[in-house]
Amino acid sequence: MRGPAISPEFAPVFRAHADASGAMSFARFMDLALYHPEVGYYRQERARIGYGGETDFFTASTSGPLFGELVVAACGALLQASGRDPRAHAFVEIGAEQAGGILSGVEHPFASARAVRVGEVTTLSGDCVVFSNELFDAQPCIRTVVRGGRWRELGVRLEDEHLVEIELTGDPNLADVAREGSFPEGYHFDRPEAATTLAEAIAAQPWQGLFVAFDYGKTLRQLLEETPAGTARAYVRHTQSNALLANPGQQDLTCHVCWDWLESALVRKGFSTPLLVTQESFFIRNAGEFIARVSTAEAARFSRRKVALLQLLHPSHLGQKFQVLHAIR
Repeated sequence: MRGPAISPEFAPVFRAHADASGAMSFARFMDLALYHPEVGYYRQERARIGYGGETDFFTASTSGPLFGELVVAACGALLQASGRDPRAHAFVEIGAEQAGGILSGVEHPFASARAVRVGEVTTLSGDCVVFSNELFDAQPCIRTVVRGGRWRELGVRLEDEHLVEIELTGDPNLADVAREGSFPEGYHFDRPEAATTLAEAIAAQPWQGLFVAFDYGKTLRQLLEETPAGTARAYVRHTQSNALLANPGQQDLTCHVCWDWLESALVRKGFSTPLLVTQESFFIRNAGEFIARVSTAEAARFSRRKVALLQLLHPSHLGQKFQVLHAIR
């Protein structure tokens, strides 16, 4: 895989972090492309989400305040069902795209609400609702591929001002995959290890309450059987692409999370058995009364709130595309 000529802004960053041969792992490249403080995609002050032609993707928060209202209703119901008072909990959104987070301008019962943006230090303690929306799929992944019956890790090298995909020397530590049997030549497994590490780091802090993560991912079995090309993808101007090395810092890079790994990380840190459901199911189960009120109020007109509700719940829109992992400690 060969990308276009590297930009003059990203080239010195790549060279500064490459090894003596001018190469680095794909995970390191993805980390720089997304989070480098000067040229990283998520560190730049620019519009990334929305429906406009200058944005790259849309997500649940694009639907406006209704998403935050649904989250408030669902999280409140989950806390009350576990015998906890929402008013005693701080709502903390990690990885917020907008400065105010999804509860900006939204009425809520929580003791406080704050949004932690990319690059900001996250400190958690006491009673909390820890919420994220597409945080974990935006973490660097380790790209591996089967070559000659063995797993090899993929990397990136700068050659003649172009980024090219290479196979790194040495065998990656894939004991967990080796137990799963043989794989066809060329099968890719994009290992979302950084997402798991982040989940464990969040859970390791001295807080208790509700963990809620909206994201998209697959089980380990699905990743090893149903995604022969891997799951790492690029998004630019609302177009999905496999050109992962193109325009680093100017396009989004994502990788499906492994839900099994995230669930295990939470359990290791004392959470009750996590529950994974679709976004549609999460809201219908836990915010049913709120949905009924909105549906009744908007029944006679085709309003923006009705459109937003359909986008968030309908299976052909975001209702089935996104999943929600939640657990209580």
